Amino acid sequence: MTTNLRLPGRPEEITLPALLARNAAEHGDLPALSWRAGPHAAEWTTLTWSEVRRQVAVLASGYTALGVERGEHVLMMMGNRPEHWLSDLALVHLGAVPVTVYGTSAPEQIAHIARHSRARVAVIEGARELARWEPLLADADVSLERLVVAEAADAGAHRTYGSLYASGARTHRADAFEKAWQETRPEDPLTVVYTSGTTGDPKGVRLTHRNLMLQAVRLDRHVDLPEHAEHICYLPFAHIAERVLGIYLPLLRAAHVRLCADPTAVSGAVRELHPVQFFGVPRVWEKLAATVRAVLAQLPEAQRAAIEAANDLARARAGHRERGEEVPAALEASYATAKEQALDPLLRLAGLDRLAWTASATAPMPIDVVRFWAGWGITIMDAWGLTETAGVCTVNSPDAFRLGSVGRPIEGVELRLAEDGEILTRGETVFAGYLRPDGSVENASDAQGWFPTGDIGRLDEDGFLWLTDRKKELIITSNGKNVSPALVENTVKEHPLIGQAMVHGDGRSYLVALLVLDAELAPAWAAARGIEAPTLAALAEHPTVREELARAVEAANARLNRTEQIKRYRVLTEEWGPETGELTPSLKLRRRVIHAKYATLLDALYDTP
Repeated sequence: MTTNLRLPGRPEEITLPALLARNAAEHGDLPALSWRAGPHAAEWTTLTWSEVRRQVAVLASGYTALGVERGEHVLMMMGNRPEHWLSDLALVHLGAVPVTVYGTSAPEQIAHIARHSRARVAVIEGARELARWEPLLADADVSLERLVVAEAADAGAHRTYGSLYASGARTHRADAFEKAWQETRPEDPLTVVYTSGTTGDPKGVRLTHRNLMLQAVRLDRHVDLPEHAEHICYLPFAHIAERVLGIYLPLLRAAHVRLCADPTAVSGAVRELHPVQFFGVPRVWEKLAATVRAVLAQLPEAQRAAIEAANDLARARAGHRERGEEVPAALEASYATAKEQALDPLLRLAGLDRLAWTASATAPMPIDVVRFWAGWGITIMDAWGLTETAGVCTVNSPDAFRLGSVGRPIEGVELRLAEDGEILTRGETVFAGYLRPDGSVENASDAQGWFPTGDIGRLDEDGFLWLTDRKKELIITSNGKNVSPALVENTVKEHPLIGQAMVHGDGRSYLVALLVLDAELAPAWAAARGIEAPTLAALAEHPTVREELARAVEAANARLNRTEQIKRYRVLTEEWGPETGELTPSLKLRRRVIHAKYATLLDALYDTP
């Protein structure tokens, strides 16, 4: 267990404000939050835990003066910057519910969340966000009344974050602040996370203090780190992983959060800070591996050979640990020497030399990437969970792991497999249900409390869970983002030329698509424009049709968020049907059949520059 700090109550009774009060009182001089003041700033600005609590108290008064009340939702669309992190805590201390919206969300998705949440206030970053949010103020179906803008220069007539803080400083009353947070109960909502559903409309997952505090305490027991360790916070706070790792766990551990406003700059932050812990979605680990491979390619042959020999020793050592065996003394000694002489110099250059805990989740890790890092003495602990389970359900840990699996259940979580292999789970970290537009909650579990996760898996004889398939049709990209394929496909099919579409991108960094011309509408569209083509295949190759299809995809992408956009596509020359196997008798896509039939073509859409 990492944290030996005093808990301000039993784990199931802790609230987030109680942790901040403890941190300020008992660890007040320790660094809590650091950030760079601008994209080119060299120095870090740091707040201690006592300073964090003082600023949170002032901000809470500012939000009170703005009219924010207990129980209401406040939307936020900002990057990983102090205004976001501190506002999140300030709202919780009022009993309000912070709801972060992905910065890549399309206007239609923002409107849905604003309408569904009934939020009256949104806190946004700057001009880019303002263009998407400002029209909602005039939408009669949306409750939104006020925008608070972090970048003062972009605020125009809207309230600035700075003025909100200033009003809090003028009106702050310590007794009112302390009274407000002490009224918070473990069963109260701590946040709502909107996650994509198969219909395309994001669903509001309501998570309580108890859900997330138990998640933090139990996850902490699987990690062995120095107390008050640093965490590089770069994933969006709209993602449950960063909410747990970048807000709730640091509050539990009195740890030090380093905000990385630009996710693409995370490698530079790692090189600078040499962290002892690092969480990366699969795509991040893939990119880091590609960087290391590129460096290796430039090394002299003798040095590469020494590194490869060290890699073999590291993998052999990991194999013993994976099987629960004691590492032979001779192997341990040889590995230690090889690590010091061959591996550590390169790891030090990348900032990876001090890592004690490395993990991944949100999408399955490619086993070749896992094995690559095992060859450097870095064992990536893959985990599995959902927003609905407040984060992870299963984890690998240093004393119990299987590379390629997603580990064993954490304390308090039960798993069982349905007849079709779907993984069911229950426990105190599982959410109560999805938020309804009227503020009530729709139960998503059965009468015995089992929640169907939509994932298919198997449990081995040692209790490790292995994911084998996904019952849901949701795509999870290598960046850990959920995408509804039906939403993307239906959007692009709105053009009359396109009759069928299938998007692909599970475990990949972007989406590609297979498009099929509409057998009836496409010839009519062509004839109206004087295009002569005897067959659908010939029509698919016509330059004018190709240009129109490019415009159709571009128009669809304009209505989708960045993760949902189609980056590359291929136009097929034959229509899909039940007789050829791509469609069911009821004309639904048989995705597995299409994936198998066009596997080479789909791979080529990623391989070709």
